[in-house]
Amino acid sequence: MALKIRLTRIGTTHQPHYRVVVAEARSRRDGDPTEVLGTYDPRAKFKGVKLDLARVDYWLSKGARPSDTLHALIKRARRAATAEAAAAGAPAAPAAAPAPAPTATPA
Repeated sequence: MALKIRLTRIGTTHQPHYRVVVAEARSRRDGDPTEVLGTYDPRAKFKGVKLDLARVDYWLSKGARPSDTLHALIKRARRAATAEAAAAGAPAAPAAAPAPAPTATPA
């Protein structure tokens, strides 16, 4: 049973919208998937890809092969996730140094 990570279309005419799914390689495009991993909206420029990267990594470790389009989308999602993590961590990084502990002076 060869598994592929690929797109299934759920949008209407002239309004494409896709689900990112894991399915058998020989099943039809919009057939029953093994698991839904996320969504892709090609009309949205920057926030069009929503993926569960932990599940993507799981299925890749099990031997699932992404399609060419999904390979590029996974790379884009990983870059966006690291950029968000860096942006979220950047304002919190310059923290004030901890105050020195008070020392007891001999009387």
